[in-house]
Amino acid sequence: MAKYIGPKTKISRRLGQSIYGVDKYFERKKYPSNKHGKNRRRGKRSEYLIQLIEKQKAKYTYGILERQFEKLFLEAAKKKGITGELLLQACESRLDNIVFRLKFAPSRSSARQIVSHRHILVNDKIVNIPSFRLKPGDKIGIREKSKKHPVIIDSINKKAGFLVEWLILDEKNMLGIFRIMPKRTEIPENIKEQLIVELYSK
Repeated sequence: MAKYIGPKTKISRRLGQSIYGVDKYFERKKYPSNKHGKNRRRGKRSEYLIQLIEKQKAKYTYGILERQFEKLFLEAAKKKGITGELLLQACESRLDNIVFRLKFAPSRSSARQIVSHRHILVNDKIVNIPSFRLKPGDKIGIREKSKKHPVIIDSINKKAGFLVEWLILDEKNMLGIFRIMPKRTEIPENIKEQLIVELYSK
């Protein structure tokens, strides 16, 4: 499974936002690294660059590579509805993202690993494909043998963040339900999806 394994703080600094959660190095220097640091004078960003940065932000946030992301966009563009919203819904309905949202993993990269190592059940069947797309009504659980996995236990006990409204969590039984497809207002990510649509529409 291909994934980005490069320096994460560098990506966050380039995009001007902490993409991978709490990052003390990013908080210390929120500007891109370059010869003259934050004192360097920068010209006005082009429309294309602004759109490209937004696409990169979405890709790195969800941990999706270029080809996969473009495929999701083309799929969303063919459906009836708001393309940008449909694109984010596709990203949010990925199994690795749902595992992260349910607090079964501390990050999306950790969630991908947990899924790949066969710790996750979807409708009582093992699914080890992080990009697997869930549908409303699907049940997501932890394999019985994996319920004492230290990463999963630690993540659940920390109770970091909040549970989105479109998911239901039975913490005691380590079981989640993908209740409904989220509306744009129910997706907490700071992504301007319309800029992505404009970029691909050129």
